[in-house]
Parts: sequence; C-alpha cells; structure tokens
Amino acid sequence: MLKKELTFALNYALNKGFQIHPDAFKILENIDVKKLEKIIKEIVREKTRQKLFLINQDDLETYLGIKEDLNLKSEHRILSDPTSKITTGEGVKGYNALFSSRFNKLKRIIFDRPESRMLKSIASVKSVKTEDDMYVCGLVTTRNTERNIVKLVLEDPSGTFEGIVFDSELQKVAGSLLSDQFVMARISMGKNSGFIIKDLILPDIPEQAINRSETETFAVFLSDLHIGSKYFMEKEFSEFVSWISSPDPTARKVRFVLIGGDVVDGVGIYPNQDKELVFQTLEEQLRRLEELLDKIPKHVKIFIMPGNHDPGRRALPQPAIPKKYNNGLWERENVFMVGNPTMISLNGVKVLMFHGQSIDDIVKTTPGLSYDNPANVMKHLLKARHLSPIYGSQTPIAPEMEDLMVIDEIPDIFHVGHVHRAQLDMYKGILLINSGSWQRQTPFQASVGMTPNPGIALMVNLKTFQVFHENYNSNLDNILQS
Repeated sequence: MLKKELTFALNYALNKGFQIHPDAFKILENIDVKKLEKIIKEIVREKTRQKLFLINQDDLETYLGIKEDLNLKSEHRILSDPTSKITTGEGVKGYNALFSSRFNKLKRIIFDRPESRMLKSIASVKSVKTEDDMYVCGLVTTRNTERNIVKLVLEDPSGTFEGIVFDSELQKVAGSLLSDQFVMARISMGKNSGFIIKDLILPDIPEQAINRSETETFAVFLSDLHIGSKYFMEKEFSEFVSWISSPDPTARKVRFVLIGGDVVDGVGIYPNQDKELVFQTLEEQLRRLEELLDKIPKHVKIFIMPGNHDPGRRALPQPAIPKKYNNGLWERENVFMVGNPTMISLNGVKVLMFHGQSIDDIVKTTPGLSYDNPANVMKHLLKARHLSPIYGSQTPIAPEMEDLMVIDEIPDIFHVGHVHRAQLDMYKGILLINSGSWQRQTPFQASVGMTPNPGIALMVNLKTFQVFHENYNSNLDNILQS
C-alpha cells in the first residue's frame, strides 16, 4: 500500500500531464515523506519549463545529487591528538613544566606582534629607571578591583610584577582576563615608583584566509549524546541516523560525522546517577553507541572524542576512550577514536574539537558570560589562544610536560559541546559551533535553571561554510541560537 504522501506526489505529477518511469518510482519510495511534495513540485516545474513530460531515474539522481556524490572528496588528516603525547609529570615539578611550556608557547605566538620586539623580562623592568614605555608579558596570577582601579599581577620565569590599570576602557579588558591567562602589557613608571598598565595585548587570532573544501562535502557536528541516560533522545537520534542513509540531497553529501564528547552518560559521575540510567555499565552504554553508529553508511567517517562523562582519564588533556571498554569501535574502518582536544583536517578545512569542560570555570569567574551563550566563551578561548587557562578550579588539568591545551594552529571551524546549547557564531572568519546535545533536560539541569535545546543536528558545507540544521525535537520553543 502506498504512503499517502507518495500517492499525493504521484497524482500531482500525473495531473500535470507527466509520466513516471518505474526506476524513478523506486527512488521516490525511499525519499523522506516530509520532503517528497517539495521535491516532486520542483522537478515538475523544471521539466515543464523544458517541455519534457517524463520523470525518470536520471532526473531524480540529478536533483538529489546522487551522481556527483561519487566524486566528493573525503580526505582527512589528524593534525594533533594528545593520546600519544601524554607524558604526565609529577607534583610541583610537573606543574612547573606545564606552566613553563604554556608561557614559552604563547610568547612565541605573540612574537608575531610588532610590539614584542620591545619585550623585557619582569626582573629587568624592575631594575630600570626610565620615562619610556616598556613591554612585559606573563601569566595572570592575580586580578583585583579596588575602588576605581584594577590591579594585575603577572608572572614570567624571572619573577612577578604588579601593575595598576586606571583607564576605564582598559579596565574592562583587565576585568575579563582569566586566571593563568597569558598577556602582554605596555607599562610605564608611576610617580611613586609603581607601574601603570597602559595597554593589554592578547595573543588572539589574526585575520586570515579560511581553508575550503574543493567539493561540496558535508560534515555533521554532534555532541553530548549521553547514551545510557533515560533522558537520551534515542528515537530522535535514530531518526537522524536514518536520515544520513536517505536519498536526501544534503544527506547524500555527508562524508564526516564529528562527535565532541559525552557520547555516554557514564557511571558514578554524580550522586544517585544509577537511578537515571537505562544501562548500568560503561560497556553496555558503549555497545549501544556502537549499534546506533553502525547504521551510518560506511563511506562516512566518524570521529569520536571523550568528554567528562566518558570512560578514561578525566583530567585535561584526555586521551581517546580506552579500547578496553569497547573493542568494536576501535576496529571499525570508518571510526576514528581521538583525544580531547584534537585538530582534524577535513578536505583541507581545519577543525578544532574540544569538549568544553573549561566553560564551567570561565562562566563562574567572568562577568557577563553565561551557559546560555557558549559562543562568547569560545571567543574568550580563541583570544587567549588556550582551551583551559584556569588552574585549580572545577576543571582538572594534568601536570603535562608540554601544555597541549595551547591553540598553536589556527582552525577554520571551532567545535565545542558540554553545555547542551546548540549555537552558531563567527569570530575573525572562524566558524564557531556549539553542537548542543541529544539529552532532554535532566532534573539537575532544571534545578539550576539550565535549559538545553537538544535534538538539533548541524551540518556544514565545507566548500561554502553554509550551515544547515534539522530539528528533531518536537518542542516548538527548541530553536538554534545564532
């Protein structure tokens, strides 16, 4: 028996004087019923203009982009992944190495600025008597606001320096600096032998040309599935996975799926979590993930990154989800298990993936930032050229010998999750994507006033950077922020 939508589409074409070839009929049967009417009307309009009244297989393949899909590029390179680089140090010695690495990496980045030629060490500045402006750089150790001034303490390998910010506009910049963030300061001697900060210069992202794919290949951006939780939107996610296999013109061009962490809900992450789980072990949760992803066509490459709910190390940077929890995912030819953060080249387009744990610390300590607008926090991270500057707060940071959280290479797309708010933005030509979640609002989120907008699938055309989205959530208030 024919679906009523297909019957309507056929009758529409027949009433316009068209015939439909049996091979075309087979393709029509597999098209998403919600889009069937639109497709048939557009083909009828185009064929009427051409005065050709037969709809054949070639017409549908051309419209749906099935033919040219065979020529789509789907090349990838993993440019950086912490999994094989992790060499954790011990105690104070390890953290000294971490912050020394951070300082040296960010100092090299800021050397691209012309002012850096005048940089002096903090120790040498303290011993100089001059009326000229000087430049120092360091990590922010203290930020205090007193009356109408802001005091900053910076530290470099030679010592610490305290400066005062009087300028009201510059105080806004100083007030937004994060603990342990790198900054360069233009300073002068005050009348009472103190130092006045006249300018603050961040490593930031320079304006640059964006890399583009040669073909209209699509990448799908997902995060925070939380499989195992009873709030996981399995039905909606399964519908989306089915769509990737459909003849839809956009689905036909999907070659990459990037999942930015919290693929499972985990075990023992918060008190009484077991009461909210449908799968009580990590192995069961990851097996269900494997079963769902198995329905994605094998020509689509899937990249899976860990988050704070996934098994393995919790401290940043995180290696890939350990093989012992699910051998099957590691053995699949089209699945790539990567660490957090990682940089991947997709047809030459550089994608920086980071789960986003540090957003918690930054929202708590920076006025004007909130979970409702994660893109603003992402801009802070790009300006700082660091994915988790704050040490000693909620986000655990391992004492690595090299700071792998510095943003050395500039991405074309910055992909983050964690806060369950799907949002798009741009910063200096970089496409910012927070890919939201596939978990309904949990009791904890409701108790703290967090309102997620789950079930939104984001797809990017890597040639044009046009973003498409499909909302699988039946809640009419659930919309994409941009």
